[in-house]
Amino acid sequence: MHPTRVVPAAFLAAIFLGTMLLMLPFSTSGGEGADFITALFTATSAVCVTGLITVDTPVYWSAFGQVIIMLLFQFGGLGIMTAATLLGLVAGRQLSLSGRAIALTEHGHLNRSEAGSLMKLVFIVSIAIEAVVALLLWLRWWIGYGMGAGEAAWHGIFHSISAFNNAGFSTFSDSLMSWQGDGLILGPVMAAIVIGGIGFPVLHELWTRRKTEMRRRQWSLHSRITLSVTLALTVSGTVLLLAAEWNNPETLGGMSFADGLLNALFHSVTMRTAGFNAVDVGAFADQTLAINYLFMMIGGGSAGTAGGLKVTTFALLGFVVWSEIRGHAETTIFSRRVGSQVVRQALSVVLIAIALVGLVTLLVSWIEPDIEFRFILFETISAFATVGLSTGITADLSIPSQLLLIVLMFVGRVGTITFATALALNTRATKFRYPEEQPIVG
Repeated sequence: MHPTRVVPAAFLAAIFLGTMLLMLPFSTSGGEGADFITALFTATSAVCVTGLITVDTPVYWSAFGQVIIMLLFQFGGLGIMTAATLLGLVAGRQLSLSGRAIALTEHGHLNRSEAGSLMKLVFIVSIAIEAVVALLLWLRWWIGYGMGAGEAAWHGIFHSISAFNNAGFSTFSDSLMSWQGDGLILGPVMAAIVIGGIGFPVLHELWTRRKTEMRRRQWSLHSRITLSVTLALTVSGTVLLLAAEWNNPETLGGMSFADGLLNALFHSVTMRTAGFNAVDVGAFADQTLAINYLFMMIGGGSAGTAGGLKVTTFALLGFVVWSEIRGHAETTIFSRRVGSQVVRQALSVVLIAIALVGLVTLLVSWIEPDIEFRFILFETISAFATVGLSTGITADLSIPSQLLLIVLMFVGRVGTITFATALALNTRATKFRYPEEQPIVG
């Protein structure tokens, strides 16, 4: 089978299986079983590690149902990481060096000899981070808040797996709003989100070069872009959120500076892919929603658990514009030249994403005339970028609108990877050139 067909087929199979399991009578707390649309929406959101929900997770689903949901987003997170990496390897292996092709990671960053060690790293890091975060959360809820040891352990395990896989599901009805002033809870969750979302190619490079002087072996372009842009987005997002919501009494306005900074930082991290919320997203000002639109679309690192268009795509297009402004014929990043093929791939992915989100937004706004357009746009971007944040309208959407969001979640999680790889695999040298002509731009 063609590699770009394997991943969508595998995820469709997982969604179908999850839907059937969630429709079982003992999957719901009421014992009647979920209806098909509710089960399908929840299974898709879990497998695609999105976090959008149409029913209250801890209230509607039984313990069995919650375990199924947890297994689904664990599979979705680990499966997509492995698939993204292997598809990148396949694409890079079939392209010539002269093509300077990048599928999901920098060309040459991963090769066949590194595949085995990378897969081991995926497994080791996933289990280790999830275990450590689960332990920290368990101790905090057990000792700090007096929960029963078993209950605290369940909350810790569920949230650690959800955070590392950037899934956004929570066993609390208000997500993490009840713990908005506790850095010992928000901190480990943030750490798991960042590590899972930064991408395993970057973690692999950090691990393999941990004993090597960086002056003697230069970082790959992919890792440099991912780390620097992730840091810049986290800091700028925190500052923007503080400025936009500081006087809003329903969000950060009533907090101390320390709590406000903590929650602004937490939302800056989670709004790019994770979907947890410690403040009321529905109470955000319009300018804050606009900030979320941009950061949700950007997303996290490639070949990780994060969604969105990826920070490398965002950075690449930014450098393309900067090169054009300076009148440079080629795009250079950190003293490295980027091939025109990569630029075309990035532009194609971004334009298709914008067109798809725009189309679904218009359709949903037509179907749901009573819901404000800004909230619908927030919901569709959140679905496509597999973020999972919501202003609270998900459960109010009609079945056609929910089906459109299901398509967006699936395409946003699986489609961007397979599409980018397909572009790389389909690249071939042409044996002729047409006459050149310059159309007017602007």
